Amino acid sequence: MVRCTQGKVLDVVVDLRKESDTYGDFIAIELSNDNKRQLFIPKGFAHGFVVLSDTAIFTYKVDNKYSPDHDSGIYWADSDLRIDWKIDSSKIILSKKDQDQKSFKELNSPF
Repeated sequence: MVRCTQGKVLDVVVDLRKESDTYGDFIAIELSNDNKRQLFIPKGFAHGFVVLSDTAIFTYKVDNKYSPDHDSGIYWADSDLRIDWKIDSSKIILSKKDQDQKSFKELNSPF
C-alpha cells in the first residue's frame, strides 16, 4: 500500500504475472496530499514512481521484510512499456541502482 502524504507523485504499476491476460500492462495514477488516494500493489507487480512536485513524502506499507536478494526492477524508460512519466526526461534523477535496471523483456519474473 502506498500513498503520497506531501506533494504529488505519478505512481506506476506493471503486471509481471506471465500467465495473466494483462501481463506487461500498466496503470499510472497520480497520488497527492490533495487527492488522498492510496494504491495497493499486489504480489506479481512491479512498482515505481516519479515526484511531480518540488518535494514529496511517499509512504509504504509492506507485508514482509526487505530482501535484497529479491530486489529487481525494470528500466524506467523501457521501450516496450512506453510509460509516460509526465516529466521531461532531462529532469529525471536516478539512483545508480535504477540506472542499471533491465528491460522488461530481460526481466526474469518469478510470477
